[in-house]
Amino acid sequence: MSLTARDVVKRYQTPAGPVEALAGVSLDVAAGECVALVGESGSGKTTLMRCFNRLVEPDSGSVLVDDADVRQADVVELRRHVGYVLQEGGLMPHWTVRRNVELVPWLIGAPNASSLARDALGLVGFGDASFDARYPRQLSGGQRQRVAMARALAARPTVLLLDEPFGALDAITRADLQDMFVGVRKQRPVTCLLVTHDLFEAQRLADRVAVMRAGRIEQIGMPREVTDKPATAYVARLVQKAGLRRSVTVM
Repeated sequence: MSLTARDVVKRYQTPAGPVEALAGVSLDVAAGECVALVGESGSGKTTLMRCFNRLVEPDSGSVLVDDADVRQADVVELRRHVGYVLQEGGLMPHWTVRRNVELVPWLIGAPNASSLARDALGLVGFGDASFDARYPRQLSGGQRQRVAMARALAARPTVLLLDEPFGALDAITRADLQDMFVGVRKQRPVTCLLVTHDLFEAQRLADRVAVMRAGRIEQIGMPREVTDKPATAYVARLVQKAGLRRSVTVM
């Protein structure tokens, strides 16, 4: 499925006054493509991503999943068919690994929930069932994120939203899970929107990168295009801070 945002605006009321989290953002993600949303905290990247599963309702503009307006969709059904991975996993702490992964297939009434869970666990490297009976508290941070990825994939969604899924991990574990993510995409093509503050991670995992700042997209393009030909001074500074280029000229 494709993802489309058109002129999306979202404002929040804060004690200091109104804040415009999204200022007329437009974005297209082709079916099977992975687009990374990159930017500093408060740039609007998570707000934009959550518009696609209606965890955020825009004030104006349109949000489409496969050319269908998400406002016309049943919100519960929409979220059950769009995979979602949080930074901290969001696993049910009192449920076993296997039960966590079976959750969405069970909710949508899939008759083969058990086999779907088994297949998803295999995709993330837990195919031998040795983790099935463990609880989240018995897992490392990296293991919990693998289970969270399996849960998001178990119902075979056509869209996967990932909110800094590897951001809280140490460097070695993070690299291992990035490799896992690349392998999952090869085995099970899915349309992905990946939120990350790490431009290096975006370059490694995404087909295209959208750099956000203050609720707007400053530049979108192939990873090499963004790093080699930054469109604005902000993008150039972000590239330098990431250590991807020592000197950058705005194009």
